Amino acid sequence: MRGRNPRLRQYQRVEPIEEVPISGRTIRLGQLLKLSGLAESGGASKLLLEQGVRVNGAPETRRGRQLHDGDVVELGASAVRVVAADAVPRP
Repeated sequence: MRGRNPRLRQYQRVEPIEEVPISGRTIRLGQLLKLSGLAESGGASKLLLEQGVRVNGAPETRRGRQLHDGDVVELGASAVRVVAADAVPRP
């Protein structure tokens, strides 16, 4: 890779990812967008999904998509990580 930093790819984030705690094991994508403050309402979350939201790096358009502990949701330059309160600790 001539002239490029092989340790940093274009799609990798440099900004910190905000952690959003949830009370259960799962949360729907539309609810997370509202809880995190990325969307002001359910209607706003629907519009954001049409504009482009990524879940764990893949495009997602379903407001009802179930998210679990550790899932990362990206919207433009912002990113949030789901942190479940009752999640089983990872080794």
